[in-house]
Amino acid sequence: MVTAMFWRKQRSAIDALHPLHQSLIWHKGLSGSLRPADWAQFVASLAGHSAAVRRRKWSLPGRTATVLVPLIRVLCEDMGPGGVLSINADLRGPTVQGKVGPARQVPVPPDRMRQGRGFVKTAGITSISESWAYDPWLWIRAELRDKSVLEVAAADRVRNRRISKVNARGKHKTKHKTKVTSVLTVTRRLPAGAVTHQPATRPPRWVRVKMRPGHRTVITARGKLRGAREDAMAEAILMLSAETFRWTRPGATQPMGRAT
Repeated sequence: MVTAMFWRKQRSAIDALHPLHQSLIWHKGLSGSLRPADWAQFVASLAGHSAAVRRRKWSLPGRTATVLVPLIRVLCEDMGPGGVLSINADLRGPTVQGKVGPARQVPVPPDRMRQGRGFVKTAGITSISESWAYDPWLWIRAELRDKSVLEVAAADRVRNRRISKVNARGKHKTKHKTKVTSVLTVTRRLPAGAVTHQPATRPPRWVRVKMRPGHRTVITARGKLRGAREDAMAEAILMLSAETFRWTRPGATQPMGRAT
């Protein structure tokens, strides 16, 4: 009786939340195209999540507060009231069906192998199985105030290894090791006729920038992060976004003629 009453109260509280907020609760993801004022309502709904929803089962997925919300706030500040911000976020993680590839056996290394400047002991390892997962978890498209279009794509490449080992006393042990590489890409499509220039300084070593000139110049900044924390992910994406703006001077992206 008490459980049923609690469920009805929780369901009523969830039904009162923003539709995209509900999508994060039920499906661990969202997909929508809204104007900045509408995204502000979504962020306000997320701010009241802990007060409205009590069960851990319905908590917000990871990267919602640390990546998604900061990016929405920053991008909306650079957009006009009529601009459209499109977001497709899949925050279910890299272990769901369809993201993990088949496992394969890795050759067992010798008892002692070189690593860096020294050696590591690998004696006792009987088998190593390895699988890879690819998780494209975020895509964003923002129509900015200066008439350019910014696109953000984030994906994780995850290597999972299962290592079976027998120690000197004959005891069997199994270790699981995971290595995550985040691939971040930011693309900025300038308005027709926009003027670009070469930045005075080079980008950070982990950033690669490519410019494709044409009727509408396209600037792409790409970087890889290994084992990055969630709170560093949004900062890295914003750094890549800022890199695409270094190739244009302030006010120089206004179209010289009618954009197509």
